[in-house]
Amino acid sequence: MARTIIVTGGFGELGRRVAAAFAAQGDRVARVDFAPTAPEALAGALDLGGVDLTDADAAAAVVDQVTAALGSLDVLVNIAGGFVWQTLADGGPATWTRMFAMNALTCVTMTKAALPALKQAPSARIVNIGAGSAIMAAAGMGGYAASKSAVHKLTESLADELKGSDITVNAILPSIIDTPANRADMPDADFSSWVRPAAIADVILFLASPAARSISGALIPVTRGAA
Repeated sequence: MARTIIVTGGFGELGRRVAAAFAAQGDRVARVDFAPTAPEALAGALDLGGVDLTDADAAAAVVDQVTAALGSLDVLVNIAGGFVWQTLADGGPATWTRMFAMNALTCVTMTKAALPALKQAPSARIVNIGAGSAIMAAAGMGGYAASKSAVHKLTESLADELKGSDITVNAILPSIIDTPANRADMPDADFSSWVRPAAIADVILFLASPAARSISGALIPVTRGAA
């Protein structure tokens, strides 16, 4: 039975891969992004661009548009976010505020907006994108890691809040993701050790599947650079 999926950050490298994977198995997909347009179309997808998910009203409008166009809301995948490498000596509150807005606040706002619709769906799922680097933050990673740690704690807390419902809440913690942008930023790195977007999509599809019905509140590392 086809479900309705919202993928935030849906125009980015990982978001497009995840959205395409859901569409390939027959689900109805809405891609939501701060960018105005996607690099390429996804057949049958509802694209909502230019959306600031730090704005509660904008997030609520997304849910209204998706449910009106596609029906129920069954799965929310929170991929929207960003990354800044900056030492505290070279940065400070502005960077930390930006990281929390992009990574933590977008997740909180979109999830809160989606909860009423998700509670009406059978076997609903929320999958968040955390970060392996939030477990032990390296130099220059303080703001980013702290914001992703907030996503981890939201995942655990919300899973406990919803334990009497038919909604599971989990997060995956990728290591460095093999994207063109990361390759350009780190041209001398060993790309073979980086996790592929397709592998992350596979884990997300599993967590959204009936097979993962008994998993909630989990923080799942996805770190293996396998083809």
